[in-house]
Amino acid sequence: MFEVKVNRTRLEAAVSMMSVIYHATVFDLRKSHPNAIIGLLINIFQSLLMVAVFFVMMSILGLRSSAIRGDFLLYIMSGVFIFMTNIKTMKAVSSAAGPTSSMNLHGPMNTLVSIIATALGSLYLQILSIFVVLIVYSLAFKPVDIQDPTGAFMMLLLGWFNGVAVGIIFLALSPWFPRFTTTATMFYMRVNMFASGKMFVANSLPFFMLAMFSWNPLFHIIDQARGYAFINYFPHYSSWEYPLIVSIVLAFLGMMGESYSRRYVSASWDARR
Repeated sequence: MFEVKVNRTRLEAAVSMMSVIYHATVFDLRKSHPNAIIGLLINIFQSLLMVAVFFVMMSILGLRSSAIRGDFLLYIMSGVFIFMTNIKTMKAVSSAAGPTSSMNLHGPMNTLVSIIATALGSLYLQILSIFVVLIVYSLAFKPVDIQDPTGAFMMLLLGWFNGVAVGIIFLALSPWFPRFTTTATMFYMRVNMFASGKMFVANSLPFFMLAMFSWNPLFHIIDQARGYAFINYFPHYSSWEYPLIVSIVLAFLGMMGESYSRRYVSASWDARR
């Protein structure tokens, strides 16, 4: 097909790119389920199921005494919501459309747009699910009292950004090591079920156990989020700067790897998945 090149200003190019990202995000949201309401309900049910599982587990194991003084369900939800946002975003970005996909063969689309659209779609779905759960919980049981909602929301965004960065790393590796990437993605999800620190806080851990979790950026993010959410908890052994720096480095490395992979792209790669 012949294509007429039209000179555009930077503003026009930016608006065009935003339009493509918007439509790609809507397309990505529609992929999970054609009905937007049902897709949202499925995501809410998954979050509630994990909250219920950890609530029963911590009650049976007698871990409620180690939680922060305050709303115990809010304590569990503060960890589960960030964990779900991180994991779902990582999984979505790592499986985003690559350079050989049929969608990216069209002119306006590229892998960067695909990554941004997938990440924004996951963030939109998670934030909407969290707001619905908190509103229903506040109306049906007890009012939700968050000490610093802005700080807690920023930690949620940091958890999302960390998931994006890790997902880009896996996306860059998948053309070269497809089976390894699939296994590594599942391993990352399984490890963070325990290593993310959803069931405990850093201040309650002895030093020999703290060293087992302090490497994990998600552990720092969840601990800092609980510091913003609860008035009587002050995290001393975690920081938000560490996961931010790690996420930025991983994002840059992932984009460099994805750019390198795109230069040697081959249509036969899809057959190896």
